[in-house]
Amino acid sequence: MTTRARLTLYSALASALAMLGLSPLLRPEGWLLPTLGQVAVVALVGAALRRFGTPRPLVPAGQLVVALYLLVLGSVGPSMTFGVLPLRPALHDFAALLTGAPNDIANYAIPAPATPSLRLLLIGSVALVAVLVDALAVTYRRAALAGLPLLALYSVGTGLAGSQTGALWLWFLCTGGGYLMLLFAEGRDRLSRWGRVFRGTGATETGGGLSTGGHLTGILTLVGALLIGGIVPAWDGLDLVNGGGFGNGGTGGSGHGSINALNPVVSLADGLRRPENQVVIRYHGTDPALRTAYLRTTALDDFNGTDWQPGNQPANSVPDPIPAPEGLDKSVSAAPMTTDVSISDSLSSQWLPVPYPLQKAELKGDWRYEPESGSLIGAKSQKSNGMRYTVTSLDVGPTADQLRQAPAAPGPVLQKYTQLPANLPGVVRTTAQQVTDGAATDYDKAMALQTWFTVTGNFVYSPSVDPGTGPQAIAKFLQDKRGFCVHFAATFAAMARSLGIPARVAVGFAPGDDLGGGNYQVGTKDYHAWPELYFSGVGWTRFEPTPSRGVAPAYGAPAPVTTPTSTAQQPTATPTGGDTAAPSAGASCAPQLRRQGGCPDQNLATPDLVRSTDRGLPVQLIVALAVTGAVLLLAATPMLWRRRLRRRRLGEGRRRPGGPGGGGLTEAQVLAAWQELIDTAWDLGIPPDESLSPRNTVARINEAGQLGERGRAAAGRVALATERALYARDPGPSTPLGPDVRTARESLRAAAGRRRRLRAELLPPSTARVFWRVGDAVRSRRERAAASAGRLRERLIAPLRRSKG
Repeated sequence: MTTRARLTLYSALASALAMLGLSPLLRPEGWLLPTLGQVAVVALVGAALRRFGTPRPLVPAGQLVVALYLLVLGSVGPSMTFGVLPLRPALHDFAALLTGAPNDIANYAIPAPATPSLRLLLIGSVALVAVLVDALAVTYRRAALAGLPLLALYSVGTGLAGSQTGALWLWFLCTGGGYLMLLFAEGRDRLSRWGRVFRGTGATETGGGLSTGGHLTGILTLVGALLIGGIVPAWDGLDLVNGGGFGNGGTGGSGHGSINALNPVVSLADGLRRPENQVVIRYHGTDPALRTAYLRTTALDDFNGTDWQPGNQPANSVPDPIPAPEGLDKSVSAAPMTTDVSISDSLSSQWLPVPYPLQKAELKGDWRYEPESGSLIGAKSQKSNGMRYTVTSLDVGPTADQLRQAPAAPGPVLQKYTQLPANLPGVVRTTAQQVTDGAATDYDKAMALQTWFTVTGNFVYSPSVDPGTGPQAIAKFLQDKRGFCVHFAATFAAMARSLGIPARVAVGFAPGDDLGGGNYQVGTKDYHAWPELYFSGVGWTRFEPTPSRGVAPAYGAPAPVTTPTSTAQQPTATPTGGDTAAPSAGASCAPQLRRQGGCPDQNLATPDLVRSTDRGLPVQLIVALAVTGAVLLLAATPMLWRRRLRRRRLGEGRRRPGGPGGGGLTEAQVLAAWQELIDTAWDLGIPPDESLSPRNTVARINEAGQLGERGRAAAGRVALATERALYARDPGPSTPLGPDVRTARESLRAAAGRRRRLRAELLPPSTARVFWRVGDAVRSRRERAAASAGRLRERLIAPLRRSKG
């Protein structure tokens, strides 16, 4: 194996090993195989371009072009015209995937599901790193600098995964080992440039001690770094993942700090859309109230104009006991109930699901309590996987009269929890006013909204709708009247805020299956979201606007004082004159919804690939065969050119009249036969050495290729004829050299391995002479052009010189 081939192989291997550090980021890990394919293709394209003498800057450019094409083909292949051409439809879908990646990053926790956008992001990142490593280590021979992109790839993967994987040491060894192998290969190349390395059997072997010492030093350094990293304690002072503050979520002191959490809405939608109902929580308790108790994870109280999100709340150490919820009056029934909860290993969440509101929590791990939302949130990278804990909660049971008679909420609560974004369409407020027309109290308005969503509004539950909670998504939900719990809860809360009622969105699980004996279980189909409204004397109170889902609370009977008008029973979602228009079914369709085929206008568009099916299968088949034939022809070009050149050089043993000696070969024919012998040896792994004489060249070929008697004699006759043609005053007659060249070629092929023979046929290295000739022609033309320009300049300047003289 040549040095360049060895460096190419080790560069690809180093990139593939560093890529393993990204494996904890996505589940399932099916993206790894196409990523390995990208790394292999990058290496092969680079090797091919370098073999044919491509200028160095064009090698990584060509690799990037091929890698980008494969990314487009692998991610949006069905959108490509005729299945192979990345035209406008494919580029549009590809751009949609790219723009969807930041949203998926913001919405999913690690390990995230392997969405098309995240797969594209990871595969493309690894391909880019592979191009950089190959360019630095092989094209520009700067293997040491290739460690920078490898380090970046390793740091991103392990930095994001954190303690989610226990194999950090393995990823470190893989990345470091790949980098060391690349350095060893490059060091061997540098040593070989000093001359031929002879390997002896004694202690004084040239270069052997240095090589062994270098390998030992590298391995000891790698192992030492691994051991030191395991001994030195981790520094938690700077948290780059959770906001970049100091001491956030520390274990000592009061534990104050802010923990910025991911939006759980997308995880909820992902759970509801799974084909199977996987059990994720089991819990036990003797209180009958558990049969209708919701397991709440957190509350989304920040309606920021883009979507509902968890606010940036202070997170404190879990108090014992936990203070009673804000605003809960002693006259309201609030019986304590104890629940033992067991989380499966498949549920990874920053929050712990518990019945709300909490009174006491017995749990292990680094967990914090958010007083405003009443949630338990993990500090740093603490997750819920496999957790077992016991909590005591309050079964708050206000009556309808207590809620109806509740006084106005405190000023700070009203100010914070009635805020609405400026871009909220006016149709939201208008519809809320129409639905609650005639309702006298906040409770009656809330019940009117709940009745409209569940009974009179003709809404349809559909988990296939895009899980958006922003202003435009709410307006579209009011128009289409299709969605799932997220849409009902977010729209209910937004409409309540528009009526001056403090509201937020709670996320968690609806009541699970009753297994008997106080045992319950919750599956992924029980993911749920619901609105919570604030009532003085009661606190945050749950409502259930999602039809056929969840359990309505005991105080959720229709308010008898509310008599909706005919307008309120079926309000229109069409805005009035001064309101912002709701989006149409086809306007601003989200990329994620478009990928799922949920855009109403999607069936109207007819991409080129679909239109081609109308013309029948033969058109696609013909195009596919034509493209395949073109690719095969391009791949076979070096082989065909080499065979044609061989026949032309040897001339099938024919003499040319008028040559030296009357009937012999011309000098050009002799040199052509000699060149064919040199190129044959080159194709079979013996590169040419222009500094040697023909006789010494044959000796070198015989030593490296083991010609045998017949082959050595035939090659000797070709060398002798070449020396005569080059140096003799009268070369004399020369017998045909074609048979001798073929005899030598057969001897070389017999001694070469199967791999070298196959490479000599398919990718003969001697085809590089084509590029050399092109380069020589271009250089010659440049020199002639420069000489012509110089002569022209002299002619123009000469009269001026004579006039000055």
